[in-house]
Amino acid sequence: MQNPLISILTPFKNTTEFLAECLESIQNQTYSHWELLIIDDGSTDKSYQLVTDFAEQDKRIKLFKNPGEGILPALQFALKKSTGTYITRMDSDDVMTSQKLEILLNNLLQHGKNHLATGLVSYFSEEGIGDGYKSYEAWLNTLTQTGSNYSEIYKECVIPSPCWMVHKDDLLVCEAFNPKDYPEDYDLAFRFYKHHLKVIPCDHVLHLWRDYSSRTSRTHEHYAENYFLKIKLRYFLELDRDPSRPLVVWGAGFKGKSVAKSLIERQVDFIWICNNPKKIGKHIYNQELFGFNYLEELKQYQCIVAVANKTSQQSIRNFFKRHNKVAMTDYFFFC
Repeated sequence: MQNPLISILTPFKNTTEFLAECLESIQNQTYSHWELLIIDDGSTDKSYQLVTDFAEQDKRIKLFKNPGEGILPALQFALKKSTGTYITRMDSDDVMTSQKLEILLNNLLQHGKNHLATGLVSYFSEEGIGDGYKSYEAWLNTLTQTGSNYSEIYKECVIPSPCWMVHKDDLLVCEAFNPKDYPEDYDLAFRFYKHHLKVIPCDHVLHLWRDYSSRTSRTHEHYAENYFLKIKLRYFLELDRDPSRPLVVWGAGFKGKSVAKSLIERQVDFIWICNNPKKIGKHIYNQELFGFNYLEELKQYQCIVAVANKTSQQSIRNFFKRHNKVAMTDYFFFC
């Protein structure tokens, strides 16, 4: 019977309040052949001592200090120290369901290399979960249930950062955590997509995602919207842009303007359209805005949709459907 070692990579910083529950959830896994590479990223509370106490009792827990600063150097160092055949991540403030490692590993053993195992996630919070996080959870889980995560990769991060597992060889081919681009989880998701790692469908909740007001993804500048748009546009131009076809940007709100400005800075030609009659015919960044009917004059275009309103998004999808346009080939939703 196969019994490969799983390396769990976990940076932490000042999460004393949640660390014990996190570590206990790892120790309570039904699959026990794992090592935890847990990296202190400059904690100033009692986190380091807490992990030290756990490590003294469980030799599978290997505690180190981050030789650099920040989550990416911590992950790079953890991977360097890892000896497992399979690699997964864990956040120090979250909780694993008891079968998480077993289910992820079994899916990878069944499907082989060049696959990415993930699972459903569930947010929890003492303060209650907001509608935005509920919506993100439902959207993400719907994609994971069918393994269609990449189909909407330009909207938001489609691979939950602490709920995936890959063969170590595949992670290294994807350059692991070497590119120093933030948000690092979204960047890695794009590299999984770039290297064609197939997402294995899963219908089990494997990860409990804690939300609280000081969580890094809420407070750090690297998770601001401009960082997301920068990553989306860079990978779109690298992976999906067909320069032989006209490029269209649909939307002139905050996100549409951000995309347009970035394209201008990159000296990428595009046509700008919107639905707002007050903006049609005007110039922003010296670029004229046209009505969406201008698309009728174009052939074989590619369109970046940067319209946030959900009702408008559905109308735009219906427009593309009527014109036999294909998602992720002819049009790409950036929000």
